[in-house]
Amino acid sequence: MAKLFFDAVSNGLSRLNTHLNTDGDAATTILIITFVLSIIWLVWMLTSKGSHPPLPPGPRSIPLVGNLLSLDPELHSYFAAVAKSYGPISRLWLGKKLGILITSPDLAREVLKLNDTIFANRDVPVAGIEATYGGNDIVWTPYGDQWRMLRKICVREMLSNQVLDSVYSLRRKEIRNTVNYLYNHAGSSVNVGEQMFLTVLNVITGMMWGGTVKSEDRERLGAEFRQLISELTGYLGMPNLSDFYPGLARFDLQGVKKNMKVLAKRFDGIFETMIEQRGKMGGDENKDFLQFLLKLKDSGDSNPPFTITHLKSLLMDMVVGGTDTTSNTVEFALAEMMNQPEMLKKAQHELDTVVGKDSIVEESHINKLPYLYAIMKETLRLHPTLPLLVPHCPSESCVIGGYTVPKGARVFVNVWSIHRDPAIWENPLEFRPERFLDGKWDYTGNDFTYFPFGSGRRICAGTAMGERMFMFLLGSIIHSFDWQLGQGKEHDLSEKFGIVLKKKVALLAIPTPRFSNPSLYC
Repeated sequence: MAKLFFDAVSNGLSRLNTHLNTDGDAATTILIITFVLSIIWLVWMLTSKGSHPPLPPGPRSIPLVGNLLSLDPELHSYFAAVAKSYGPISRLWLGKKLGILITSPDLAREVLKLNDTIFANRDVPVAGIEATYGGNDIVWTPYGDQWRMLRKICVREMLSNQVLDSVYSLRRKEIRNTVNYLYNHAGSSVNVGEQMFLTVLNVITGMMWGGTVKSEDRERLGAEFRQLISELTGYLGMPNLSDFYPGLARFDLQGVKKNMKVLAKRFDGIFETMIEQRGKMGGDENKDFLQFLLKLKDSGDSNPPFTITHLKSLLMDMVVGGTDTTSNTVEFALAEMMNQPEMLKKAQHELDTVVGKDSIVEESHINKLPYLYAIMKETLRLHPTLPLLVPHCPSESCVIGGYTVPKGARVFVNVWSIHRDPAIWENPLEFRPERFLDGKWDYTGNDFTYFPFGSGRRICAGTAMGERMFMFLLGSIIHSFDWQLGQGKEHDLSEKFGIVLKKKVALLAIPTPRFSNPSLYC
């Protein structure tokens, strides 16, 4: 193609030179110049088209509006439907923002592994900026020195196996409190999601600053705090006109920025109180995450500098990112098992064999419970915590699957759809833990047929924590209790989309103690 281009230009210029030297005919000269420019334009168009593949296919869009009017609130299933019509890489125009949908393992590998560095950034929504002190947390911070610093602090000082081992007694205490609460409410309907949420919240806040919700305030504060986080994550997952039309952001037409400011202020008040209390304590007797962060901030040893904004952003990540995710997964798992009672009995039999009927579940039992482990994996397959992960944003234009993905696009990797692909999974809509008993799939993010925690540089930092809490918590409540719905109630396993996937209808279930010895419930 390049040779044709230069030949055309050379021949045209030769002819132009000949005519100019012979008769100087102006009309002929103009004609030849027009001819040469036309050839140049045609060759440029052909070479440009060849070097820049087209955008991915997608539904027809309306000028200015794009495809916004056709969006379904359940984005994970709507994006899956678009992929069925237009292929595993497709596009939607979200106002002036281009959305790229990735819906196959091969293309997910191209994005998250082969081009990991390019896609390691985020397209930060207005809600994310407000929730995390200007996007200064692990989730939204651009890939670079600051992000590496925050991730290192979080993983080493909060979520490493060594740190998690050191706070086992805290997890055990909170789970025993939950078992005791359920025992005292035996025969009555309890909101499973709320109780699981409060358990995880108490563990996380205990790790961060030692504060937990007192038993007498359990129901009230559990529901209140869960609602607060649910609203916050809801705004993070909500399509927002301010994100799609940056010029309209100052008008905040949907009130997302205003509402997020209110929510963020409530969280900030909690953080300020904890920071003030920790400052008054002093000494080294209270070794928690907050104390470490305050010392790091005051020492000035980190590079880049670690500020009070970074500190609060990390606290926000822990409270929001660690509570709703784990509690929702436990709620889905118990609902699925109750829907297939033989599955619940099989898991209980495994626990009775490993733990015994005269003892309580300890975290040391976890590695001896392959069926319960398979239940966790199957729950994360069918109901992945973040169905679209956190959207990625390429730092430069690149080619994925033969199509151009422009710099700045919002890239959605539809894990939910890949986990339900019948070409990969047999009977994908059935909840079948047995498919994971061979130990084939893990959470490393190297197998792009199953990657509920993401992959690459931005893979979830809290995988080890989530795994421990899920296994310990679910194992404890099904070992200690039988579970059933209230009279006349029917199982509902439907989902509600958000940046964090939830049960559309809360699981209200009745616990019945399995053991006669009351000391097992203390």
